[in-house]
Amino acid sequence: MAELKIEFFGSPALRRKAKEVVEIDDELRTLIAGMYEAMYEAEGVGLAGPQVGVSKRVLVIDVKEEAHPRFTLINPKIVDLGKETEKDEEGCLSIPGVSALVERFTTVTVEALDEHGQPFRLEAEGLLARCIQHEVDHLDGVLFIDHLSALKRSMLVKKYKSTQAEEASGSRDRPPARRSG
Repeated sequence: MAELKIEFFGSPALRRKAKEVVEIDDELRTLIAGMYEAMYEAEGVGLAGPQVGVSKRVLVIDVKEEAHPRFTLINPKIVDLGKETEKDEEGCLSIPGVSALVERFTTVTVEALDEHGQPFRLEAEGLLARCIQHEVDHLDGVLFIDHLSALKRSMLVKKYKSTQAEEASGSRDRPPARRSG
């Protein structure tokens, strides 16, 4: 498989609702392997199909926690959200260079298929719960900035565009940051 490229803010692929995966085959497993490679290359902790231009309900996560080694969710459905929420800093591989405080549920339960087609249920909290919510949003065409006020969103988009213009002109070096997909 050719190297996958991450889609950036403004790409129509990021705003489309991804399609359910109908068949789990070698082609899908090759896509998943490529998604892990792209996520690690970008130093992220999660990546969804639409972020690599593929309209499939598949995502990969590796929050680098011993209790939760990397895993794949195919056709994930969030079946329970906790009662508590918290705001924490969130960024995105598709909108590099910007981050914001985003309110998310502190716990989440998700049901999905793994890359072998086996159903599983996962109860998550903390960073893992945040990452799952962020990546499932991507499958529905939602970006983390959509959870912000119109003013804050506008400011972040302006900052992103400014950062991209500076990088294109070669006038700025930005160290990589750990970001969700």
